[in-house]
Amino acid sequence: MSGSGHNRLLKILHIDPERNWGGGEAQVFGLLKYLAARGHRNELSAHPNGPLFAKCRELEIPRYPIDIRNDLDLRCIPALRRLIRSSGYHIVHFHTKRAHALSLWLARTWPMPKYVVTRRMDYPERRNWYTSYLYNRRVDGVVAISRGIADSLVAAGVDVGKVRVIPSGVDPRRFTASPIAPRPANGAIVVGSIGVLEERKGHRFLLEAAAALKRQGLKLKYYVAGEGTLREHLERDAARLGLNDEVRFWGFVDDPAAFLAEIDLFVMPSLFEGLGVAALEAMSASKPVIASRVGGLAESVLDGVTGILVAPGDGAALAAAIAKLVREPSLAAEMGSRGRARVLEHFTLEQMAWRNEAYYHELLDPADEPRASFQ
Repeated sequence: MSGSGHNRLLKILHIDPERNWGGGEAQVFGLLKYLAARGHRNELSAHPNGPLFAKCRELEIPRYPIDIRNDLDLRCIPALRRLIRSSGYHIVHFHTKRAHALSLWLARTWPMPKYVVTRRMDYPERRNWYTSYLYNRRVDGVVAISRGIADSLVAAGVDVGKVRVIPSGVDPRRFTASPIAPRPANGAIVVGSIGVLEERKGHRFLLEAAAALKRQGLKLKYYVAGEGTLREHLERDAARLGLNDEVRFWGFVDDPAAFLAEIDLFVMPSLFEGLGVAALEAMSASKPVIASRVGGLAESVLDGVTGILVAPGDGAALAAAIAKLVREPSLAAEMGSRGRARVLEHFTLEQMAWRNEAYYHELLDPADEPRASFQ
């Protein structure tokens, strides 16, 4: 990096009103830690009962409670207006889609901070006045965590010059490289999955694949980590398919590294996925990844190199991919090793944070800063 702008310390307000801890909140926390270490002044507006609000206590940053029920809940706007007007922020960063909508109601007062939003989901955006006004008029920059998301925003009418691709990242130091290894005669290969138990994550197709492989005589174990509204439904499905002995639901895991150390292959059968941080974590742990060819998963997982991509919603294709890697452990190990190397090259938490920091400086002084892009 070069240019005087990168020596300038910034004051940044981060807004993330989500109640739960997900991949997005992990990214926000990692960004806050990095920016604080660089000397920038961070402040956070988040749900007072959410894990992010509690976790940021250790960073000793000012925190302001915010409770938003939906995109039309404007109760917090007067307090946010006062905060932004009086605090002299250089950047206000809206980290979730529900936070994006707040920018419509926050006056652009002098001194005027730059408004940045991060788009994490690959649901198609509607091409209408709302999308154009929000992303082209009310904010200064849009961070897309994958090229797929960037393309969908541009297709919806967002100015391509306002969109910057900055992939999510993981800390590879947390994950021990432990690729697939031969199991004892009485031990089964373990297929693992981490993700919220909701329809968009496609867990039912993993259960379909597990049932098909059992019928083929392939004895495997399946560890499913995560909580969500579909847990009881998926447990009933597993029982109906005769998989009570094969499938174990772990619930929420707060240490994905420990979970990944227990498995051999990682599966992410999502129907929608912005990028897939869980897949990046699995790659960091040198696990081969079998994933749906959707959203950012098709960018993070290189088909035939770091894993296998299959069509979304196709249990048979998922079963075939699992069987291939189980029967070819040397190929699985090679894919896992190449996956970790790919994360180290493109998808570390530090790279994500640096790219955001560089983008802040560019927005504040475009003539002085180099472009920070993902290749």
